[in-house]
Amino acid sequence: MPFTAKAQDPIFTQSTYVQETINPAFSGFEDNGRTHLGILHRTQWPNLDLQINSQFFFWNKSFDYGRSLGFGLGVTALRQHESFTNYSQNQVNVNYSHRVNLNGGWIFRPALDVGFGFKDFQFNNLTLGDQININTGFINTTSVDPLALNNKNVVFVDFSTGFIFEKKELNGTTYWFGVSIKHLNRPNISFVQGENLPLDIFYSLHGNYRFPFLNDYSIMMTANYMQQGEFNRLDIGSLFQVNQFLLGVTAATNPAQNGEDSHLLNSIIGFVGLEYENFRFGLSYDFNTTQIGRTDGVYELSITYLSGCRSCNVDRKRKR
Repeated sequence: MPFTAKAQDPIFTQSTYVQETINPAFSGFEDNGRTHLGILHRTQWPNLDLQINSQFFFWNKSFDYGRSLGFGLGVTALRQHESFTNYSQNQVNVNYSHRVNLNGGWIFRPALDVGFGFKDFQFNNLTLGDQININTGFINTTSVDPLALNNKNVVFVDFSTGFIFEKKELNGTTYWFGVSIKHLNRPNISFVQGENLPLDIFYSLHGNYRFPFLNDYSIMMTANYMQQGEFNRLDIGSLFQVNQFLLGVTAATNPAQNGEDSHLLNSIIGFVGLEYENFRFGLSYDFNTTQIGRTDGVYELSITYLSGCRSCNVDRKRKR
């Protein structure tokens, strides 16, 4: 029976706050020789057999040699596991981001990203149809099904790119916008030997506007549009910071509404965070607004660390 398989990248709820998950140009974004690192854990639909767990780790550092030269280096790692199929994906990427100082207080940051990944479906644990004798219930150890030959991981090399235009802070106001394009080489991710299933290119257009509120507080408005194949998603949200406390809300929408059961609004995402010295702790929860059933939503936990700014005259806070 013919069928069509569609693969999509894992999307982290807190990508509007930890942009390393969507754009390699954020390596070295904090400037002044600062190191930024963190880890995110995501549990999706824990009440269903389709539970998916994802983890993302990132590390990056800026290197500054005056106005004429600045760049960032970074490493990211992604792991995803599905409980129902026992499918897993693991990938490690390295990236380089270059800083170009423009006139009028603008900064341009183009980036390149190279990754090495592998996917595993654990076909050795599958029982195929021709192994089962329906009359006796006997399970044969061999099969002529082509899937029985799939005892190796899918290994691939992945190329991505991105850029950011950033406006330097003025009176507490900052803003930037960026574009990222993942899987430029469309790596083959087919589990069937001899078949070719190119991974769809992932596009993302995102922006951030931050301004002061009641003197010592701030509000950050965020937007992130994503497209992969025929599917798209638009996240629009805001983040309020009062001293060391953060409170955010995001609407996850599906503008294309592919399929008869699609909804324009998929979920409302609540976020709470705490900054303690150089650390930021974040917890988010997706409140499902569709008719998919009781899923217990999506939980996501993040911990990030930003080193101090030794070359700054004052202790500069995070840009995002």
